[in-house]
Parts: sequence; C-alpha cells; structure tokens
Amino acid sequence: MWLWLALLSAFLLGFYDIAKKKALSKNGPLEILLSVTAISTLLLAPCFFLYGGPWEHHLMLMGKAVLVSASWVSGMIALDLLPITTVSTLKASRPFIVLLLSLVIYGERLSPLQYLGVVLALVSVIMITRSGKSGDRTADRRGYIAIAVSILTGVASALYDKHIMASMEPLFVQSWTNLYITLLLAVWVGGKWLRGRNAANVSRDPHDPKASFHWDWWLVAAALLITGADMAYFFALGQEGSLLSVISIMRRASVIVTFVFGVIIFKEKKLGGKLAALGFLVAALVCLMLG
Repeated sequence: MWLWLALLSAFLLGFYDIAKKKALSKNGPLEILLSVTAISTLLLAPCFFLYGGPWEHHLMLMGKAVLVSASWVSGMIALDLLPITTVSTLKASRPFIVLLLSLVIYGERLSPLQYLGVVLALVSVIMITRSGKSGDRTADRRGYIAIAVSILTGVASALYDKHIMASMEPLFVQSWTNLYITLLLAVWVGGKWLRGRNAANVSRDPHDPKASFHWDWWLVAAALLITGADMAYFFALGQEGSLLSVISIMRRASVIVTFVFGVIIFKEKKLGGKLAALGFLVAALVCLMLG
C-alpha cells in the first residue's frame, strides 16, 4: 500500500508544481510559499484538536520545520543567484543522496529489480538535465553555498521524517509542522517587509503587479494539492516495511505530470530528449513497483 501512496504523492506534487507556476504570474515566490503553507495549515486545523502530543514531540517537529524552511528559503536564494538549469541539476541529486544514506543509516535493502529502477531513474535525471541546459555558465559562490544548504537540509529533513514517523501519527506530524513552518516563513517575510527589502519587491518596478500580494485561487489549488501530496507521503512513511530510499525516488515521478502539462498548458518546445528521459523514468517506476 505504501508504494501506491508514494505514487499518489508524486502525481499530486506534479499538479502542485503546475498550480505554483500559475500562481507566480501574480505573486512572488516567498509570498506563494507563505500563503500556500498557511492555507494548508487552515485545512489541517481540525487535527490540532485531535492530535496534541507531548512537548518533546513538538520540539522535534519544530526542528523539522527549521530544516524545511531553511531548504525552501536557501533554494529561493540559489535561484536568484544561479541559472535555473544549474539549480535544478544540483537539486536532482537529492533523492539519490537520500537513497544512499537510507541504506547506510536505516539499513534498508532493495531487490535487484528495485536497484535497476534506481539506475533507470538516475539515467532519466541525467537526460533531463542535459536536455534542459541553456549554456549559461554564470556562477556565484554565494549561490552555490545556498544550493548546498538547500540540498543538505532537504536530505536531513527526509531522513528525519523516517525517524519521527516511527513514534508519531502522520496527521500530527503534517498539521503541526505546517503550523511551525508558516510561523517561520511569516517571520522571514515580515522581517523583509519591515526592512523595506521584501524578497518579492526587490529590484521590481512599483507598477509591477507582483510587487505586492494579490489574492489568487491558484494559491488554494496549490494548498489542496500539497496537503494531499504530503498526507500521502507521511502515511506511506508511517506504514510498516516502507522504504524511504524507494519513496524518495518514486516522488520524482512528479515530473511526468509537469512534463505533460508543460506541453499542454505552457506550450513548451524541444521535447525530444525530455520525452526519452520520461520513458526511462516510467520504466524505473515499473521496476520499483514490481520489485
């Protein structure tokens, strides 16, 4: 069952990326992250009354919120300082780092067919990276530091998830972590605003429609999708026998959705190499499911 939940999480993540991209037409990335997380927290509000938990668990979830927030914010900084192809290339390595550390730390073992799936997924990531290169070699040391922080905190968060799910309910983890992330992001955005350096307004024309927050129903759509994706992910991790190494790779299947809708909605071109990479990814998912 946990494999199907991981697959469901992946596809919901794909639709979440589509909704988030649509929302970027009206608001900046930090406003979107804060708004979507806040709406998601409201959707999960009933869980606050159902799952209290001891203070030790809340401290653990606050730690997770710090990791997630650090990964998101540093990722945004990296996007501002480095070409998007460089950032996406480096971030594509994250699930494979999680896989390797899962084998070492948690002693997870895959079947030969699942190892084949991992190799096919790696080939797919490499092909997608090569097909998306723009030739821009602009680099900034601060940008590389930021993307390193984003990757390391993202990996730490995934490994931490496996640890905390051994003793906590999925909805308790999801709801309270969302609340703590919302508070941290609110402090970050509020601090930027108070200093007159809100990330959404930096270097923007005052007449730019994204220079201030605008309500957008795509924010609600994104919140619903990420809530469902995270819920499926936590329930998958919480099931006996689930493998973080496999789940982290399977969630890469979100690119199938973004690929299809990138063609349909955003009219993206030059699909030859990406289509071949998509084929490898589908084959990888079949191997992981059957393995």
